[in-house]
Amino acid sequence: MKITLEKISDILKEKDKFYILTHQYPDGDTLGSACALALALQRLGKKAKVLCSDIIPKKYDLLFEGLKKQNFDPEYIISVDVADVQLLGNKLEKFATKIDLSIDHHASNKKFAMQQYTEPGSAATAEIIYNLFKIMGVEIDTFLAKCIYTGISTDTGCFRYANATPRSYRMAADMLEKGIDACEINRIMFDMKSRERLEIERQVLDSMEFYCDNKCAMIYVTRDMMKKAKATDTDVEGLASIPRQIEGILVGVTLREKKDGSFKISVRTDEKINASSICEQLGGGGHVCAAGCSVDGDLNEVKRKLVSVISSFIK
Repeated sequence: MKITLEKISDILKEKDKFYILTHQYPDGDTLGSACALALALQRLGKKAKVLCSDIIPKKYDLLFEGLKKQNFDPEYIISVDVADVQLLGNKLEKFATKIDLSIDHHASNKKFAMQQYTEPGSAATAEIIYNLFKIMGVEIDTFLAKCIYTGISTDTGCFRYANATPRSYRMAADMLEKGIDACEINRIMFDMKSRERLEIERQVLDSMEFYCDNKCAMIYVTRDMMKKAKATDTDVEGLASIPRQIEGILVGVTLREKKDGSFKISVRTDEKINASSICEQLGGGGHVCAAGCSVDGDLNEVKRKLVSVISSFIK
């Protein structure tokens, strides 16, 4: 059921105990949106808790500043930036049929919650949270501003992606006026790398293959590669941007082997090719220029499946 931000505001003021769910392999938008919402609710005298199936990378510690740790049973469950319950991960899948409200910006959202607010025109779910706060009358201070800015910045590739709109820039500017150190946030999110990350990047570049008359570039990360680099899941975050950086590439693909042997696929495309449509054919979805899915099979089999689908779009 569709719902308005005004109605969401009323519900949040009425209820008292909230679980806020994020997606697996968490990024700055799902965590920034969740932490901003949880912190705002706590300041309203509510109990609110951010949950994630995966270990949260240390670089996102700044989002949790000021957030109290609370133990309680939920009265209302919200997912943020989650397009499909399959993206909740193993630890949160128990909530798949219990989600009261989904707040998301993915056009491919599966509409799994009791009530749904989806705004595909927003570059990040954090933009929706920003507008929700305006309606709720929540004063955005430095702590909340860090969360919102991080969500917008990371989902727009530090404002380099086509999804960044004039509104995205205006919201970011508003966050800067709240006193955040955007330079430091950008450094932490985009420039800071561990030695393990540099080693996995070296291996990934060696793995790169080209298809479809050199219009598609593909890289992969296997569990063996991660073991060799002594890398964690945190160290491989953001690799998906690498293939699309190559001149002449229309479709960049990153394959990441999961613990169960399947592969998490990230697709980044030129504006002329719809990444979400590609991933929808493989059971996933996302945005026009950035989407994802999961594919079963060994590495070579998964690559063949991907190339078969992608080639039809490039033609």
